[in-house]
Amino acid sequence: MMTTPRLLAGALFIAVIAAFPTAPVRGQDDGNPIFRYDANLEPRWSSPEGRNGEKGMSGMENGGGKGHPSEPIAAGATCVLLDVKGEGQVSRIWLTVDDRSPEMLRSLKLEMFWDGEAKPAVSVPLGDFFCVGLGRMAPFQNALFADPEGRSFVCYIPMPFRCGARIQVTNESGKELTRIFFDVDFQRTRKWDPNNLYFHAYWSRDRATTLERDFELLPRVAGRGRFIGVNVGVNANQAYQDLWWGEGEVRMFLDGDAAHPTFSGTGSEDYVGTGWGEDVFSNTYSGCLVADKKRAQWSFYRLHIPDPVFFAADCRVTLQQLGGGPVSRVSVLRKAGVPLIPVCIDHEGHLVQLYNNGINPTQAEMAASPGDWENFYRSDDISATAYFYLNSPTSGLPALAPVADRIRDVN
Repeated sequence: MMTTPRLLAGALFIAVIAAFPTAPVRGQDDGNPIFRYDANLEPRWSSPEGRNGEKGMSGMENGGGKGHPSEPIAAGATCVLLDVKGEGQVSRIWLTVDDRSPEMLRSLKLEMFWDGEAKPAVSVPLGDFFCVGLGRMAPFQNALFADPEGRSFVCYIPMPFRCGARIQVTNESGKELTRIFFDVDFQRTRKWDPNNLYFHAYWSRDRATTLERDFELLPRVAGRGRFIGVNVGVNANQAYQDLWWGEGEVRMFLDGDAAHPTFSGTGSEDYVGTGWGEDVFSNTYSGCLVADKKRAQWSFYRLHIPDPVFFAADCRVTLQQLGGGPVSRVSVLRKAGVPLIPVCIDHEGHLVQLYNNGINPTQAEMAASPGDWENFYRSDDISATAYFYLNSPTSGLPALAPVADRIRDVN
């Protein structure tokens, strides 16, 4: 039988849902077909026309016409998108704003609170949360996020809550945001699954990473949960000219790992499924939405849906700060005093290990062929948003960095 595009699309949808065993939308995860009624779900939307999805209370302004489609957010003010008590789950968030500059997208703080907790489970710059690294928008769609035409933000991550949910956006830009439009689609539920986990997101940035020290995509979190992915922004240090920044391996420390992780990859571009460099692409589970060699900026994502990363006690995820280039060019930079530490030289497929092996880098470089590849520790401006589930509505991670640190050198 010939496979049609419709059958392929249906198979992909089923595969995405089946790989998400953390409490996604009921009626999809438990084998119920789309045509079957589910009495556990009571659908609601929260928008400016009907906040919190109160039954029969939406679209009341202007005689039922278009009376309240958006909200302004004054400088320093907060707009509450959703604030409900009781059990339920958020299944989709859509929003857009009329100022989509990188500075504004880093200045708007998106927060999510579960079950009445005072500390947010999500506290992330708005653009970065929606997989828009560096605040640079581009059309894309993956399994969890979308930006259909480069002008809006969509999230499909299922977010169950037991006692209540509050989602809000705070304007820390110092100027008014004239319009925010939003829909938060959620369901009231009547039966809490004890295996449900709470959704979390964490953003961090290091404007000048330390030589030999991994950047923490996700600092250690304690508890039972699942790491579901990350999007990363790179402002490459142009002291290294146009040499490749992405030799660093993603490393996952799980359930008591100390000095060495359970998992190490082979390079940054390898982690997102490509190789030999990284250009623009967007796939279901991985992609690179910015690959700007002129401005030395990259933004990429990886979603662990078909390859789930569960942890029973704790989880920490890091990215080594390694780059590489031809030996002849790396040698010139090192001798000029550019901060770097040689790690290894690839000579026709044979790796000469330099780091901590007592080998003199100068002698090794002189013995190498000029075109041999040399990897080295380097320092760049790295930012990242990590997405994960936890069995607690709070995580104990540090608070979001001040707005001045988030927007510095953003362009």
